Amino acid sequence: MFGISEIAILIIVAVVVFGARRLPELARSAGQSARILKSEAKAMRSERASGHPAPGPRVIRADDGGAAPSGPGTAPGPGTPR
Repeated sequence: MFGISEIAILIIVAVVVFGARRLPELARSAGQSARILKSEAKAMRSERASGHPAPGPRVIRADDGGAAPSGPGTAPGPGTPR
């Protein structure tokens, strides 16, 4: 894989490109992304094993064809009859 010298070169390049102040922020972001990816992969494995969708919030997208959320505090979108 990588030796000590290659890792040191990558760290130096990262410091030069991103700056020392942004590295902790980038590391946190990478850690959060890894946790999300791991949890999604786990959910997909359990869904495949059980044959049922994993419980969780349903995300409604415009291309989904689902109904938009409505209720107090929500304004009608463009093209919505009033």
